[in-house]
Parts: sequence; C-alpha cells; structure tokens
Amino acid sequence: MTQRFRDNIENMAGYTPGFQPDDPAAIKINTNENPYPPSPRVFDALRNLTALDLCRYPSSMWKTFRATAARIYHVSPDMIACGNGGDELLAYLVRCCCDTNRPLAYPVPTYTLYPTLAEIQNCPTIEIPFNPDFSIPEALAHTNAPLTILCNPNAPTATFVPPAEIEKLARQLSGILLVDEAYVDFAEDNCLDLARRLDNVVLLRSMSKSYSLAGLRFGYLIGAPAIIEAVVKIKDSYNVNAATQAAAVAALSDQDYFYTTVARIKQQRRRLTIALRQLGFTVGDSHTNFLLATVPPQTQARTIHQQLAQYNIFIRFFNQPGLLDKLRISIGSAEQMDALIQALTEIV
Repeated sequence: MTQRFRDNIENMAGYTPGFQPDDPAAIKINTNENPYPPSPRVFDALRNLTALDLCRYPSSMWKTFRATAARIYHVSPDMIACGNGGDELLAYLVRCCCDTNRPLAYPVPTYTLYPTLAEIQNCPTIEIPFNPDFSIPEALAHTNAPLTILCNPNAPTATFVPPAEIEKLARQLSGILLVDEAYVDFAEDNCLDLARRLDNVVLLRSMSKSYSLAGLRFGYLIGAPAIIEAVVKIKDSYNVNAATQAAAVAALSDQDYFYTTVARIKQQRRRLTIALRQLGFTVGDSHTNFLLATVPPQTQARTIHQQLAQYNIFIRFFNQPGLLDKLRISIGSAEQMDALIQALTEIV
C-alpha cells in the first residue's frame, strides 16, 4: 500500500499549543494572551465592515495596514508583509530558506514551534545552547545556515539581548537573521533600526500580545524589500481576511491605547515578580508579558502546576530538560494576579 504522507510528516509529533480551558471563568494565564480588551477602534472597524468587504476578496497585499505601519515605523510599505499570526510568517520564511540541504539555526531553549516548522519542511536544525546568562553563543554566527532565528525577548526565558549584540551577529552571518520580536513591546528596546539598515535582518511582530488580537491572528514582518518579495512569492493568495486586516489597522492606529495597555501589564509584571520572590521563587527580570519562575526548594513545578489547576488557574509547565523546575506565568489583570498570589500562598 502506498504511504500517504511524507516520512517526516509520518514521524513528527507536531506542535502542542497551550491548554485552552472551556470554562470562561477560568484564570487562563498560560499562553501569554493580553488580559485587557483591544482598542475600542477595533470594534468600530468590525462594525463598519460592509457587504462588499465580505463578498469580495481582501487586499492581497494588505495595502492599508502596510501604509499605516510604514508611517508609524518610518519604513517603506514594501518592507512589510502580513500573515495570520506570526506563526504563518515563520512558516513562510522557513519554506523560503530551508530544505533538506539547507538547515535552520537557533539558540535554545526557545520557542518550540521552530523545530516543528523545520520538521514540516524536512530540513536539519542546528540548535546551539544559549550562554549561561542567555547572551548569544558565539557558535551561532558560524553555522552557515541560510536562516537563523533569534527570539528576542526570548520565550520561555523572558530574557533580552541588546540590539548592539544582535547587529554584531547579523554582520557575521551570510544568511538571513530573523529576529522574532513577538514580545518586544514589553521590552525597553528593539531591533527596528537594524531592519532599516541591514539587508539580512527581518523582524517578526505579533498583534496577539500587546494589541489583544490573539483571537483574530495577525502578525507582520519588517525587513529588506528583497526578503519581503520572497515571502510574497510563496504566500497564500489572500492570506489575511478583510475583518482581521481592518482590526489590525484600527489597533495599530490607536497608539495611545496601546501604550496604556502595555504600561498596565508592566505594572502587574513588577507586582507579580515581587510577590513570587517573597514566596521563595527565583524570578529573573522579565522583558515580556510573562515570567519564568524557578520553584522554591523542596517543591515540584509539575505539582504546583497541577495544584493551581484545582483552583481553576492555568499556567504553563514545560516537560523538557532545563525547564523541569520552572513555571511560565502570563501576566494577567490585577484581579487574576490577586487570585494567583493567594493560591500560591496556600500551596507553597
């Protein structure tokens, strides 16, 4: 009998997303979503969709979003490409650059979708451990990979590499450096200037975290026109629907609301960091909308994760080497953080 699927698809496990509880009352702080609603302009944009917006195909080249983002970020529209969340754009870049003879390189630990995308594309991976302080390992510059991904700020560690160090890496690479900046709005710096100046640097941005649009799925790239052109060649014809494009434009246009929301999350991040340290957790400074916390001595991360679920509170436990004594906790609203701190006080 003919095998229906390619060997690599038959053999791969696939990516496992964070648990999605059915109970709307659950405190869901396990997938780094924004606890606050999107800008009111998003709801206005969705209400103002017309019959023609739904009857006709959407803009295949995301015309209005490109113009809006180009104005805000001071780049040309042809330096921007859009997708159904950052994950689709990650997949496009792996497809553009990698095959069985062209590897994907990245430091570890990091976002676990990267190796899954490599498995789908049937390309080798070069995984290089971060330095102990989570700075860039020197070996990453010498892999000769056509595509290198650096998640910055990194998931799940919440650590941040300064742009000057990333520029040094980019100038040593002959291939493309994709800086995954899904969480960068919660950091104090970013690599936008590098994307403007260097022709092998492309940034990935997400509107799931800081703009509260995880349910609509929208991400975008900022990089050299030649990189964007390659992505456009392989993308689905009309890959982002009209409603999502309208919502993304509305959200990005409301920068005042964006900055207010980010400030609220940073405030709760500081508060939770202090509370966890007082409970005996080891917590580094976070540059994201989540914390990676090492559990107190004589406790087990898996057990605390399971006990919190009994309180209807869901956080993330990674059953993999280097993370077995750690928990990743998304920053929620003040009320959600109150409930979490109270539950942990009782458990720990």
